[in-house]
Amino acid sequence: MGVLKGVKIVEMAGIGPGPFCGMLLADLGAEIIVVDRPGADVGRPRPWELCSRGKRSITLDLKKPGAVDVFLRLIDGADALVEGMRPGVMERLGLGPDICLTRRPSLVYGRMTGYGQFGPLAQVPGHDANFIALSGALWVATQKHQRPEAPPTLLGDVAGGALYLALGVVAGILRAREDGRGQVVDAAMYDGSAHLLNLILSFLPLPEYGYSIENIRPAALGQHWDHAYECSDGKWIVIQAGEPQFYAELIRRLGLAHDQRFVKGQSTPENWQTLTIELSAIFRARSQAEWVAMLEGTETCFAPVLSPPEAALHPHAVARQIYQSVDGVLQAAPAPRFSLTPSAELSSIPPRGHHTEQVLSELGLSPELVETLTRDGALGSEPKTSADFV
Repeated sequence: MGVLKGVKIVEMAGIGPGPFCGMLLADLGAEIIVVDRPGADVGRPRPWELCSRGKRSITLDLKKPGAVDVFLRLIDGADALVEGMRPGVMERLGLGPDICLTRRPSLVYGRMTGYGQFGPLAQVPGHDANFIALSGALWVATQKHQRPEAPPTLLGDVAGGALYLALGVVAGILRAREDGRGQVVDAAMYDGSAHLLNLILSFLPLPEYGYSIENIRPAALGQHWDHAYECSDGKWIVIQAGEPQFYAELIRRLGLAHDQRFVKGQSTPENWQTLTIELSAIFRARSQAEWVAMLEGTETCFAPVLSPPEAALHPHAVARQIYQSVDGVLQAAPAPRFSLTPSAELSSIPPRGHHTEQVLSELGLSPELVETLTRDGALGSEPKTSADFV
C-alpha cells in the first residue's frame, strides 16, 4: 500500500535521521528491511520506536562469518540501501559503495552523515545543534542577544538530513529505472540545513525593503505583529500578521482600530518596541483558551503554542487525523497525502529481529546455512557502540 509500493530498500540500522528517512519511505509504501544489531533487546516489544514502524527487521552481526554475504544477498533485489554510519565504517565492513554497486549496478546507495563524506570535518562527531550552528541555520533561528536554541532534531536531523536523504533516494531510483545506473547519495545534515536557508537568503539583496543579514532573524526588527505573547495562564500564542490586510484585521479584533499608533504601526518602526510592550499587556490579560475563542479561524494569522498531546486534541488535527495512538504511544500519521494512493496504515512496531527467519527464507538460504550462521554468531552477538554512528 502506498505510492512507493514495489520499491525495496535495505536500511542499515542507525540512529536519528537514517531511521526517520526509512520510516518516511515505509509510510509511503516502500518495503524496508532493516539490518538490526543483535543484542539483549532482540524479540522484545518496542512500541516507542516510531521510526521502526512499517519495516521488517532482521539481525546480523556483520563482523561474524557469513553475515556480510547475507547482507549482499539482501541488496541483490533492492532498489536502494540507506545507511547512517560515520564515513568509512561501511567500507571497513566490506559493504562500501564500490562493492555494493559492482554487485548491484542499479543500486542507489544513500548515505546519511553530519558533515558529509568528505571535507575537514567529515570524521568529526556531532549532533543536530552542531550541524545547524555551522551551516548558519541556528543563527537565523535565534533572536538577537538570546541564547541560540532550536527545536531538538527538527532542523538538522529531520529537515536537513532525513528529508533530503529520502528525496535523494527516490530521485536516484527514478534515474536508475531510466538508465539502470545506480549512484551514491551523499546527504549531510550540514548541507541540508544550509540549503534550507535559501528562501531566507533570497531576501538579502533587497535592502530597500529593510532586509539585511541582521534582521532576517526572528523578531530581529521587533515587529509587534510578528511575535509570541504570553497569556494570563502562562501559555503562549503567536501572531504573524505581516500582510497589511491581516494586520488591519488583527488590530480591529483587538479593539485598536481607533488608535492611530497601531493603525500606522507597520510603517513606524520607531514605535514598534512600545507597541510590542502594549500588546504584551493586552495578551497577558486573558488566557490562551480565551484568545483561541476570540482569534482562531480569523484572518489575523494567529495560533496557540501547543504541546504535542495538546496538538493531537485540536479539532483541526482530529479532522485530518494527524495524530494516532498505537499501543499507547502517540505518533503522527504519514505525510504527505495522495488523492489516489493511501499511505501505509499505522500498526504495532515489530520487535527487533522479528523477521529474520522470514527474510532469510525469502533469500533462499537453506536450513543448513541458517543453522551455520546461527552457530557462528552471525545472527546474534553484542551490539555495536554508538561511536560507529553520526
